[in-house]
Amino acid sequence: MRTMPFWIYVVLLLQPFVGRGQDQHFSQFYASALTLNPALSGAFDGGYRLSTIYRDQGRGILGSPYATFSGAVDLRFAAQGTGKSSKDAFGAGVIFYSDRSADINFYTNQIALAGAFHKSLSRKGDHFLSAGFQIGISQRNINYENITFNDQFHIRDGYVYGTQEVLPENNFAIVDMATGIHYAYAPKRQPGIYAGFSSYHLLEPNFSFYREAASGEAVEKLHRKYSAHAGLLLPLNNFLQFSPRALVYMQGPHLAANAGANLRMLVNDTKGYALHVGGWLRPVKNSDQNFSLDAAVALFGIEYSNFLIGMSYDLGLSSLNTSGRRNAAFEISIAFLGNYSNETILCPKF
Repeated sequence: MRTMPFWIYVVLLLQPFVGRGQDQHFSQFYASALTLNPALSGAFDGGYRLSTIYRDQGRGILGSPYATFSGAVDLRFAAQGTGKSSKDAFGAGVIFYSDRSADINFYTNQIALAGAFHKSLSRKGDHFLSAGFQIGISQRNINYENITFNDQFHIRDGYVYGTQEVLPENNFAIVDMATGIHYAYAPKRQPGIYAGFSSYHLLEPNFSFYREAASGEAVEKLHRKYSAHAGLLLPLNNFLQFSPRALVYMQGPHLAANAGANLRMLVNDTKGYALHVGGWLRPVKNSDQNFSLDAAVALFGIEYSNFLIGMSYDLGLSSLNTSGRRNAAFEISIAFLGNYSNETILCPKF
């Protein structure tokens, strides 16, 4: 009897992590701005931004965790020729991210370029409408040496035989594109609002290792992903800021949402020292069209001068197996904002 193709094993292994929405996701979604919305490239009050974020998931369930890393640099340039009083600006950036399942060395890597135009709607530079675009190359790779099949098994010696499975090439690359818009109104020491919409995988590229033998066409295409995010910035006094926010993203039959709030506490205005605490919930809808509460997220963040450090923990609220163990994830983000004044917050930090 023929054994199952390797991709079924991969899907079964990764189902707890990618089954809800095919793409990588970060709980600190504003800390990875370019994976959230291309229009956020250069959406800060400064000259440049260096940012990294790492997500460690499934450590208590898998032998090795499912890990996601992203690193990005983006810059902000004043737009020339739009008038001396204009605050119009361009944003440009490059982003790299990598998903890895260490048990079988299954990788998805991408590098992309992003650009945005920020149209000022006020002379104070605290009111912007932005549009952005992103284009990149994504690579998928798997190591067959770490995968075994039933026909390799010997009852006494274990997996010692070769397999008769017909395996495709273990590496391929695709071109990927994204676009987005963003609105920010952030007057100093007054309530502000942020809202954005983005669409990733505009070309819906093939993401399967297999192709139809006759036509050469893709077996399965990557669904286009639509994201909408919004938030408020509410100064409670000179030292406290309350920031409720929400993110909803939909990809094919999958839908997920994040809703909660952060509290920023200014400790030392002179040194730019502030603390962030926050929490939110993540309900999801899977391919069976049923809603469930996937996780509760807790955040702790530190601002010190131009540096930002964020740590978050996802407590899984849905059982993944009969043992009753729950999926959990830990994230840490680090960012440096160059030539940053911290007067106008055009994009939340975490």
